[in-house]
Amino acid sequence: MNIRITSDSTCDLGEELIKKYNIGIFSLTVILGEESYKDGEIAPADIFAYVQKSGQLPKTAAGTVDGYAAFFKENLKGYDALIHFNISSQASSSNSSACKAAESFGGKVTVIDSRALSTGQGLLVLKACDLAAEGLSAEEITQKINGLRPLVNTSFVPDALDYLHKGGRCSLAALIGAKVMKLHPMICENRDGQLIAKKKYMGGMSRCIRNYIADLKAQYPAYDKTRCFITHSSADSELVGLAKQIVADNFTFNEVLETVAGSIVTSHCGRNTLGVLFISE
Repeated sequence: MNIRITSDSTCDLGEELIKKYNIGIFSLTVILGEESYKDGEIAPADIFAYVQKSGQLPKTAAGTVDGYAAFFKENLKGYDALIHFNISSQASSSNSSACKAAESFGGKVTVIDSRALSTGQGLLVLKACDLAAEGLSAEEITQKINGLRPLVNTSFVPDALDYLHKGGRCSLAALIGAKVMKLHPMICENRDGQLIAKKKYMGGMSRCIRNYIADLKAQYPAYDKTRCFITHSSADSELVGLAKQIVADNFTFNEVLETVAGSIVTSHCGRNTLGVLFISE
């Protein structure tokens, strides 16, 4: 069976991986004032400049039923079946629209709520690509992916809480407290796909990232060694390099991939946010 794997652009896989694995990408929309852009059309620097100038976060728009239907039709050409991954249904109505659009394709399109975002979603997308390459059917792939969803570690540490506060995910008191005490929370996606603050680290980002990765090592002694992502929103190169080194010292992944968060995810987390994401066992 020839199976097409597609995803919302919120998987944050980057052009190289998307091309390597032949993944179809449905771009969500970012709105800066009166101007609308497809995710990937603008750089993170444009997001930061807009927020600094306007004092407001960009708006993001979910995919429409008609938009997904046209996307599925195009990406099904030459394939027997299509499996599409959406950003968590707790974060966007895109999953609902995609499911509705899939109904008109006679069972050839399967939509999976990743219950994640960024490369937490991307991990599942690449795993589906691996399984399709092994010759599994669409039904078998879907079953295995659904079993893996609760095992995906989707977490990150933001440098500042300003963007989370502007987006209504952080109170003013928490924002002020974080600035005064130099606190950086570990933001995690729970099994229902909701973002929660799990733990708080104190000090500079380098110290926080060291403690964050140490906590991941302690929490996940057994993990899928296929791949790990270090994903960040235009973080300082020294911080990214430190994270890579600590991961290499504490884990044995076959590959550690660095990606930069797209405009949708960047719009909600701000600059210098960094996460280490992988699938546990």
